Amino acid sequence: MAIKSSPTAYGNVAAGLHWLTALLIIALLVSGTVADNATEPAIKASVLTVHAPMGVTVLLLTLVRLFWWWRIDTRPPPLGGDPAWQERLAKAVHILLYLLILVMAASGISLFVLSGAGNILFGGAPGPLPDFADFAPRIPHGIGAKVLLALLVGHAGAAFFHHYIKKDATLRRIGFGRS
Repeated sequence: MAIKSSPTAYGNVAAGLHWLTALLIIALLVSGTVADNATEPAIKASVLTVHAPMGVTVLLLTLVRLFWWWRIDTRPPPLGGDPAWQERLAKAVHILLYLLILVMAASGISLFVLSGAGNILFGGAPGPLPDFADFAPRIPHGIGAKVLLALLVGHAGAAFFHHYIKKDATLRRIGFGRS
């Protein structure tokens, strides 16, 4: 079990951070949609008491991940064999995913703090919820969720394309126990 990445595969720390973050982001997109569509205040409040701390967790995992790449580990190089525009697009999507996660965290935290519901961020009781639409961070948070979903679908689609159509190691090398 390789902790750090090799030239051919991501290490277990990088893979673990990737998959845990991916699962949490999917859960955030689902819970955010449920909360946004909830008409019953108690349901909305109960969903947000899970959604907000999960968002803080994704922020912390992303900061750990950025630190991991910056100071501790090195990403494996692209496999090659793809046109230059696809490699540039893949790099751009990864950068946009990181940036969007940070923007989503900032807008979500700002939304809770400005609305007076900041205690929800760390699992506190929500109390009566404000109308979040009255607060400016709601717009970028909502748009960001849609853009994040589109980027994730594209990212996963590209991984499946490489795995099932090109039959290369792109998806396999983000698994566990690879070296």
